[in-house]
Amino acid sequence: MARLLEGKAISERIKKQIKEEISKLNLKPVLASIQVGENPAVSVYIKAQRRLSEELGIDYQLHKLDSQISEISLIEFIQKLNLDRAINGLILQMPLPKHIDYKKITQYIEPKKDVEGLHPENMGKIIFGKAKILPCTAQAVMELLKEIQIDLYGKEVVIVGHSEIVGKPLSLLLLDKFATVTVCHIGTYEAGKLEEHVKKAEVLIVAVGKAGLIKGDWIKEGAIVIDVGINKVGDKIVGDVEFETASKRASFITPVPGGVGPLTTTLLMRNLVEAVKIQYEL
Repeated sequence: MARLLEGKAISERIKKQIKEEISKLNLKPVLASIQVGENPAVSVYIKAQRRLSEELGIDYQLHKLDSQISEISLIEFIQKLNLDRAINGLILQMPLPKHIDYKKITQYIEPKKDVEGLHPENMGKIIFGKAKILPCTAQAVMELLKEIQIDLYGKEVVIVGHSEIVGKPLSLLLLDKFATVTVCHIGTYEAGKLEEHVKKAEVLIVAVGKAGLIKGDWIKEGAIVIDVGINKVGDKIVGDVEFETASKRASFITPVPGGVGPLTTTLLMRNLVEAVKIQYEL
C-alpha cells in the first residue's frame, strides 16, 4: 500500500522560511492581484491568497476589473502596476474572459514582478537552469519529489499534460536532474498510446483535469504518483488518477485534495520574496 505524499507539512516548513526571509528584507512585500470579472472558484483562491498573505506579513492588494474590459485596457492597467515601485509582485487570476488572450497578456507583466513565473523571460531561464521564479505548480511537484529524497538520475518519468503552468516547465526541471522524461498529451491519448507510456513510469505526474483518466492498474509496481488534477465529481473532489487501485500498486501517491494543492499558494509567496530580492538586488 502506497504511503501518502502530502503537501501540508512541507508547506508549513516553507512558510517558516518565508517569514524568516521577510524579516530580513526590512520592508513589507506587496502583491497585486488582478481579477477580471466574477468567478466563484477564483474568489476561493483569492481568499486563500489573502489569508496566507496576512499570516506571512505580506500586503495583498486586490484589483477587480470589469469582465468587459478590453485587452488594450487590461494591458495598460498591468503596465501601470509594472511602473509602481511600491508593488513587488503581480498575479493575474485565471480564468480570464474568453475575449482576452491569456498568453498574450502574460507577456506584458514585468518579469521581475511575475510571481507566477509565466513570462517568456522567466520560462526561458528554466532551460539554462537559471530561473529564480518558477511556475508554482511545477515547483510544488519538485518539492514533493525532494521530500522523499528520490534520486531522479536516469529515472523513467512520465508527465501526462503539457500545459505552460505544469507539464512544459516541469519537463525542463526534471531534465535538469537528468531524469528520462516522456511528456504525454491529447495526441498520445488519441493515438491509443497513453497506457503503454504510463505503465513504464517509475515516476508518474498527471496534470490534465479529467477524473479517472489514468486507470489504477496502469501504475507500475512501486511507482511514485503525483496527481495534480482537481475535479469535482458529485460532492467529492478527486484527481486524474484512480486513487484506490493506484494506491495499492504505488510506493508513494499524493491524495486529492491535500497533495500538491497546499503547496501552490505558499510557493507563490516564496516567488514574491524572490521577486523582491531581484528588484532590490539582494
